[in-house]
Amino acid sequence: MKKRYEIKIFGRELAVLSDAEDEQVAKVVRYVNERMEDIVKSSEGLRTVDVAILAALNISEDYLKLKGVNQDLCDQLTHRSEKLIQLIENAS
Repeated sequence: MKKRYEIKIFGRELAVLSDAEDEQVAKVVRYVNERMEDIVKSSEGLRTVDVAILAALNISEDYLKLKGVNQDLCDQLTHRSEKLIQLIENAS
């Protein structure tokens, strides 16, 4: 069941709905704020919308990298499992 959260991102208050636990929502909010603050520190003078877009791009890049790593690990696990099954079947 979705719960309503009042959050603050980059000084702006927003109401969001989420199925996540309170702590997970808090972690997401902290992460987004940290990423936006990092961008502001490295690129002064950007409009808020530009900071948000750059943060979204950076977070998306991180996500896609991790998704690729996860897929590689799943592929390795599948391959190893198939190998083990084959070894077990051959030993019988």
